[in-house]
Amino acid sequence: MVLKEKRENVLLLTLNRPEKLNALTGALLDELHQALKEAQEDPGIRALLLTGAGRAFSAGQDLGEFGEGKPDYEAHLRRYNRVVEAMAGLEKPLVVAVNGPAAGAGLSLALWGDLRLASQEATFTTAFARIGLVPDSGMSFLLPRMVGLAKAQELLLLSPRLSAQEAMALGLVHRVVPGERLMEEALALAQELSQGPTRAYALTKKLLLETYRLSLTEALALEAILQGEAGRTQDHEEGVRAFREKRTPRFSGR
Repeated sequence: MVLKEKRENVLLLTLNRPEKLNALTGALLDELHQALKEAQEDPGIRALLLTGAGRAFSAGQDLGEFGEGKPDYEAHLRRYNRVVEAMAGLEKPLVVAVNGPAAGAGLSLALWGDLRLASQEATFTTAFARIGLVPDSGMSFLLPRMVGLAKAQELLLLSPRLSAQEAMALGLVHRVVPGERLMEEALALAQELSQGPTRAYALTKKLLLETYRLSLTEALALEAILQGEAGRTQDHEEGVRAFREKRTPRFSGR
């Protein structure tokens, strides 16, 4: 249900339930978590690209998975939470290519990409309120930080369907491209990131997440600590050397 394909130093992950608009199941989430874990541990992978097969990115949770019974959402969300924590803690850049509708938890997963591209045909909706649920998969944490509290309340309570251009205006995606060029541009972006200072990217991601809960004084202290760590990398040495030699740096990810 999750296709994996390595393109040089980039791992392409594809949610692969096109007949169900890539609706999420426990099994799919387990596969995605395992793929993220393996990518984290593989030094040959320096960037990831996540997309969906067919005409959707993901319609969110597959409610049919629960049958006629009453779901134990608290237990089920542990699977989502493992994936979200793996995405947030991934020490490599993650590009998300939103190729079609992204709804509910599918939208949540898309938002955890470090850089997000969307096709002109993509649509976005929070969807949770439409079935009497609260936001999950980290959406309550991330969405207000992206769009502000008032807009997050609007998106969560009313669940409007946003076009790709509307999503870009709100900062939910960084770029909108024609559908036929989406994967080409997303892969090019992922490959560009895969040639960058991987450790510095990881430390930057950590710093940005941590500063949500820190005071200015604490943030300044953490910047200094992480800058010290970045300054001890081979990539920093190469960057300084390239600057002095007036050439493009050749980062190794170390």
